[in-house]
Amino acid sequence: MTEFSSLRQRARLSVPEAAEQLGYDERQIYRFESGEIKARRVVLERLRELIPVNDGEGEGAFTFIDLFAGIGGMRLGFESAGGKCVFTSEWNAYSQKTYRANFPSDDHEIAGDITEINEKEIPPHDVLVAGFPCQPFSIAGVSKKNALNRPHGFDCDTQGTLFFDIERIIKHHRPKAFLLENVKNLVSHDGGRTFGVIMDVLERKLKYQVSWRVIDAKGWVPQHRERTFIVGFREDCGFNIRNIDLPDVKNGPKLGSILHGKNEKPDAHYTDGSGATDKYTLTRHLWTYLQNYAEKHRKAGNGFGFGLFGPNDTARTLSARYFKDGSEILIKQGPGRPPRRLTPRECARLMGFDRAGRKPFQIPVSDTQAYKQFGNAVVVPVVEHIAKHMLPFIVAAEEKQERKRVARG
Repeated sequence: MTEFSSLRQRARLSVPEAAEQLGYDERQIYRFESGEIKARRVVLERLRELIPVNDGEGEGAFTFIDLFAGIGGMRLGFESAGGKCVFTSEWNAYSQKTYRANFPSDDHEIAGDITEINEKEIPPHDVLVAGFPCQPFSIAGVSKKNALNRPHGFDCDTQGTLFFDIERIIKHHRPKAFLLENVKNLVSHDGGRTFGVIMDVLERKLKYQVSWRVIDAKGWVPQHRERTFIVGFREDCGFNIRNIDLPDVKNGPKLGSILHGKNEKPDAHYTDGSGATDKYTLTRHLWTYLQNYAEKHRKAGNGFGFGLFGPNDTARTLSARYFKDGSEILIKQGPGRPPRRLTPRECARLMGFDRAGRKPFQIPVSDTQAYKQFGNAVVVPVVEHIAKHMLPFIVAAEEKQERKRVARG
């Protein structure tokens, strides 16, 4: 195998993708592959730049597992901090397809439903990351449970919820740290009782040092998207997510930075030969319906309606239901033209999966599935930011553990 071929594979690029990234035609790339022509040093360096921080060939600065993985937003964030993913769980077949298209399958297969996986089958790891779904926690009175001869306390409060699966895995493996992500309203759900149970389990039962924060992604991407992030460390190391400096949301990028441009190379699926996005323009019938719907609710004093944005604006939160009509984020077009939806490629950029200097994120599913996947995903640069701040504390915990091992002989 040539050095070029080895680097191309580590960068997870197909021959056509390598040609696009390097500015050569495919015939030339095949010559580099075979060794018929030796690739110039600048070409090899560019390939090295495209290799993920941890591409599975080394041990990584730390190991982590990716639960409720979706399409891998949390994984991208922690790989950027030097982590090596050693286990993945995602039940949705379409999300698995996208995940496999973007991450190597030679290190570990994607496990399915986490509720059916024994914690003992999961490999040891330094960090657990999970964007877990929020389910209601039923907290009934202990006396009633006693009267019915049913279990109560922590086990009762979390059984039947997906958070229980996080709890049992942490309890068994005792990772050095974890990062959990959920919607902003997790904090206030059920009058705060849901969040209370979660924090009680993490702090009192599992005995982790925990901090949490609601973070708006507007400082990184042109989207108002608030999410709750919970960080825990097994030992008191001084980390507090509230002490992390965040970029000013007032100075964040605008939508023009993620929209298809006229000078952009056409995308065979999302734009035509001239870079136009006509296929995503609303029909006049749908546009009329949305305007009438918004006017009806305006007169009733409600805030329901479409969101219309231009290149200098910041969008609303992208949701999983975007595939239905795209009404929460509609892009203005020329005079007399109905607006259009974002393309899935633009959604990838809006969520930070696609960025300058990084190989394009692969989208092997239909537009409908892609909208659902990006709407349910994390904003990648937010996770990268948190992971890089966690890194020195993770490494310090590993060094402390190693010193203890040496002292024990």
